[in-house]
This record gives sequence, structure tokens and C-alpha cells, in this order.
Amino acid sequence: MKASSFAVVVTGGIASGKTTLTDRFAELGAPVFDADAIARELVAPGQPALAEIVAAFGADMLNAAGELDRARMRERIFDDEGARKRLEAILHPRVRDELRSRARACAAPYCLLAIPLYAESAQAYDWVDRVLVVDVPRAAQLARLTLRDGMSEDYARRALSTQATRAQRLALADDVIDNSGPPDALPRIAALLDRRYRALSAGKKS
Repeated sequence: MKASSFAVVVTGGIASGKTTLTDRFAELGAPVFDADAIARELVAPGQPALAEIVAAFGADMLNAAGELDRARMRERIFDDEGARKRLEAILHPRVRDELRSRARACAAPYCLLAIPLYAESAQAYDWVDRVLVVDVPRAAQLARLTLRDGMSEDYARRALSTQATRAQRLALADDVIDNSGPPDALPRIAALLDRRYRALSAGKKS
């Protein structure tokens, strides 16, 4: 079932600038529903997803306050595809359900769904209307991860290898932003796309 609001996925590889872009859309009044933020809500103490994670990975995944130790969880799944898939099986269906629920309840002309791993699960999002890919060359991603985030080059390369390829993301795109340039170009681009999505939303409703 399609969302009530015109639903636009925003996706891109790690360090591509997705958050910077969605912040610009938010300034224009577009609601942004972020998959990562929803995932954090779902693993709050007392939530069923956190209990499932503890059952699957052990109580040592919790910190002293009973919260998910995100750094330890990242280390646990980084080089273990089976562990990563177990975590995804717990979280991803819940995140998808919550994104669809928020999009259906959205009263704005359009909403943005920030989904970093959209290309890895696109078939589960057949209800969205459009896909916007924030694209940068792999070299730019590596530079940002090593210089900005302080990762070693080896760790950065391994992090990139766990995600869909650039070509796989671009194959799903309706719109593409080349974000290898200066960040001060993003407000103008976001304004242009904002007008496009409002027009498409009006067409959908008519």
C-alpha cells in the first residue's frame, strides 16, 4: 500500500552527506523520518527489540545503564556476516513498519525517508514513490572517513565493503545528487527538488 504522503527515499553510501542534505530539506519544511533514529528508539531499554538482541547476542551487549552498547555491537557484527544478519532480522522489519506508519500518517505534501541501507532491501519498500541517491566517488568516501571520522584506511575500506555498491544504488535512483562538491551547493539543490516533489505530490493526489 502506498503512503498517504508522497514518500521519497534518501539513500547513499557511508559518508556521502545524506544527513547534511536532509537537514536542508527539513529547513524547507519537509518531514524527515530517519531509519537510524528509529532504530535507536527501538532498542531503548524496555523495548522488545532490545530483549531480542540480548537473547541473540548476550547481556554483554548492554552497558552499565542497561542500554545497548552500540560500539560493542558494531564490533561484534563488523566482521561477522551471520551476526550482522541476525541483528538486521531483529531490527529491519520493525524499522520498515515504523517508516511506513509515519509516512502514511504524514500530512505534508511529501516526506523524506532517510534509509542508508535502502539498496540492500529495496524490494521491501515497494510502497515508496521515489528514490533520491546522494552520490560521491569511493575515493571521496574514503577521504571523509579517514580525515573526518579518524578511521584507519583499512577499517574504512572494510566498512565500505559491507554496503551495496555505488552502481547498485544508482540503478535504483530516480534522482541523483553529486555531493562531491562544496556543501554550500546543497541548499540550492534541495530547493529545486523540494519544488519537484511538491509538484509530483500534487499530481499524485489529483
